[in-house]
Amino acid sequence: MSAPSTIELKVQSYLAERRRLGFELRSSGLALMNFARYVDAHNYSEPLTVEIMAAWARCDKRQSEAPVTWARRLKLLRPFTRYLRQFEPFTEVPDESIFGPIQEWLTPHIYQEQEIIDLLSAARGLAPHDRLRPVTYETLFGLIASAGLRVSEAVHLLDTDVDLKLGLLTIRKTKFTKSRQLPLHSSTVAALLRYRQLRNQYVQDIFELPFFVSVRGKSLGQGLSLRQVERVFSGLRDQLEWSNRGAHDGPRIHDLRHTFAVRRVMLWHERGTDIDQAMLALSTYMGHAKISNTYWYLTAVPELMAVAAGKFELFAQASEVEHD
Repeated sequence: MSAPSTIELKVQSYLAERRRLGFELRSSGLALMNFARYVDAHNYSEPLTVEIMAAWARCDKRQSEAPVTWARRLKLLRPFTRYLRQFEPFTEVPDESIFGPIQEWLTPHIYQEQEIIDLLSAARGLAPHDRLRPVTYETLFGLIASAGLRVSEAVHLLDTDVDLKLGLLTIRKTKFTKSRQLPLHSSTVAALLRYRQLRNQYVQDIFELPFFVSVRGKSLGQGLSLRQVERVFSGLRDQLEWSNRGAHDGPRIHDLRHTFAVRRVMLWHERGTDIDQAMLALSTYMGHAKISNTYWYLTAVPELMAVAAGKFELFAQASEVEHD
């Protein structure tokens, strides 16, 4: 095996330092290693320039011709290039002038209730019908939809993180190095209990092992991979042929989390709940780093535009009273 290239070593050093600080960097870490191999393959030894970075960004594995896709790939390099400047001052840092600005969050697909019901029904029909696999995916997708979890949070749950006596999930340090406990609805607790009882018929001594497991061959008792879950979901999505109402290429698993947040805010609005007070609770529940990330739903999701409009109308009326 050949020794790693200079850039590869520096990427490894950067990732190790960031991970010591609590950042997992799964997808961005893979992208940076891909970039390092690209630079190495071109025998590029000069300080990194925007030209070599832009050339890599255009080499999307899906062969995308969309500048916004290239811009997102280029953005992944910015933290690393800033880090590298400490050692190589002539390293260039790419900005939005290369491929133009990108919209940070695209409008999600907000699932209708029937779509979620159909998704769980389709998961229940996965083969083999008499094994654990269909129940695993039905329960996994149902948990994400009912608790608003990130896909990675659900997949990486340990059995000890799921306290069905108290009806609590413990989400350990994830995207923003925070841990939190989430109360569950009684119907969700019942579904998780059914899954656990069935799973224990296939896998023994699961203590400290993943809550959601595979039972196929050598993977018996091992956790599901994110790629595996995405592949199953993509197959079900194609089967169900939903009409896409979001700005992404199609409905995503992550949109189940967005749907949870939107439905909660709509329910509060219907009940006359103080939205500003409730948003802080929702932000904490969902593990957002900034409450502004939670308020984003009010301005970016069509279903909540009426809520935002209502808040603005009250503000405008108050301003008129003050100036009378």
